[in-house]
This record gives sequence, structure tokens and C-alpha cells, in this order.
Amino acid sequence: MRSIKDRIRHALSFEIIALMIVIPFGAWAFGLGVRDMGLVALVSATIATGWNYLYNLLFDHALLRLAGHARKSITLRVLHAVLFEAGLLLVLLPFIAWYLRMSLIEAFLLDISFAAFYLVYAFVFNWIYDVVFPIPNRHGPEDGTRVAQR
Repeated sequence: MRSIKDRIRHALSFEIIALMIVIPFGAWAFGLGVRDMGLVALVSATIATGWNYLYNLLFDHALLRLAGHARKSITLRVLHAVLFEAGLLLVLLPFIAWYLRMSLIEAFLLDISFAAFYLVYAFVFNWIYDVVFPIPNRHGPEDGTRVAQR
């Protein structure tokens, strides 16, 4: 399992890198001002950061309970990303429609575009993150057990 510090690093780095991509690209792609796109992206990222932490914690605990480890296959990574984005989509839709003064259908199209980006981004980011910061061994020093010394 990952430590709290690692989960915070994961969530913050995920959102900061995404904002650096989404704000300028989203403003350009949807003909919105950078300020409007920035605020929508920042509010969305704030909500998503909390959801990211909670969702990954719950997902990893469920995986540990069901499979005995927290490693994810490619199929499981796809499921992980889809479920994350579906939950976030439901939460963000009303805010986007209200703030940008759009219909729910227009907001849905904008939100689904971002969800598609984040779906791919989440898959790639999490895979790279797991390579750069591997999940600690279950019975290693990270879980508080002692390692025998020679």
C-alpha cells in the first residue's frame, strides 16, 4: 500500500500537470477565455484532487482485499480510470453549466471532452507514476515491519 505522503504527492502532481495542459488547450479548443477556462479547470481540479485521493484509497483497499495486492493489470487500469472519470463527471456537470452559462447538454459535451482527455491522461500518468514510484512491498520496511540484517 502507498503511504499518505505518497498519495498526496500523486494527487497533487496529477492535477498540476493536467492544469498545465488543460487550461491553454481547453480555452483554445472551446473558444473560451483563459480566465473562464482557468477557473473551471481550477475548481474541477480541486474537486478532482479530493476525489482522486479518496477514490484511489478505496480502490486500492478493495483491490488488496479482493486480490491480496494493489498491483493493477492493464484491464484493471482501464476500469480504474473509467470509474474515476464517471464519478467526477456527475459531480462537475452542474458547476460547469452554471458557471459558463451553458445548457446541460453543452456542459456535458465540454465535460465529456475533458473526461476523455483525463481518461487517457489518468491511464498514462498512473502507469508512469507506478514505474517511477513503485508500490512498496507489502512486508517491507514501508509497512513498519523489521527487515532482518545480516
